Amino acid sequence: MKNFNYLKTREIGVATTLLLAVVSCILLNPWMVVAEVIRIGGTGSGLGTMRLLATEFEKIYPDIRVKVLPSIGSYGAISAISKDALEIGLISRKLKQEELKIGLRVTEFSRTPFVLVAEKHVPVSNLSHEDLVKIYCGEMKSWPNGERIRIILRPAADTDNLVASGISPQMSAAIDKALSWEGMLMALTNQEAMDIIEKTPGAIGFSSLAQFLSEWRTAKVLSYNGVFPNSKSFLNGTYPLSLQFALITRPDRSPAVQRFINFVQSPQGRSILGKSGCYPTMDKL
Repeated sequence: MKNFNYLKTREIGVATTLLLAVVSCILLNPWMVVAEVIRIGGTGSGLGTMRLLATEFEKIYPDIRVKVLPSIGSYGAISAISKDALEIGLISRKLKQEELKIGLRVTEFSRTPFVLVAEKHVPVSNLSHEDLVKIYCGEMKSWPNGERIRIILRPAADTDNLVASGISPQMSAAIDKALSWEGMLMALTNQEAMDIIEKTPGAIGFSSLAQFLSEWRTAKVLSYNGVFPNSKSFLNGTYPLSLQFALITRPDRSPAVQRFINFVQSPQGRSILGKSGCYPTMDKL
């Protein structure tokens, strides 16, 4: 009987200890039980920046978890928000007329330089507009060292492709010509494009400075018409190419979602944006 009572007391003691451990864990990590999850997805050019923002946001609001999903593009973000598959969408273009009818709330929060990137061993640091047109229309096929130029294309309807085509009518025609060739390297997402550029000798393509900096990429950013894209040249207007980022939500966005948007617009959020190549605009629509 004594042994029985001893074992019973010991079991109770162990159970009590485990219970206290669980309670302590919950008290120290309340998100384990009551955490609200915010899912963010959209254009790959800004997802690295979203991850940086999410990390710091969770330190302030440990009861809210932010999950940044892989790239689904601006169109994918708009579609996912309308189907309640995301809480926040990240887009890099204006909404179209038919998309405006959905009734989404839009917060434009930053711009980032739209940049030329090349494999790190490409022997140039600058391309003129004329050089760029010649490359994409096939008139310029080799770098100065004789290495073949390999263009990394994006789908015709992709935002990055549309921005590149908007540089000039000549550039638009050159990109259309490149898209018509067979056997060209085509990347479906921003991350895939940068991966291909980094590992392909002689490769060139487009990216956002935000993606380049926030993902710590190893390719090289080129100057355009002799102007290197940085905060000074971008903000004073001498570097002309840019992408606009906006957050989209449903009209009835939750308090947690509103807290995240407020954080993006806060001094701490603006500092994170600036360090990742995003320059705040903070227009609320």
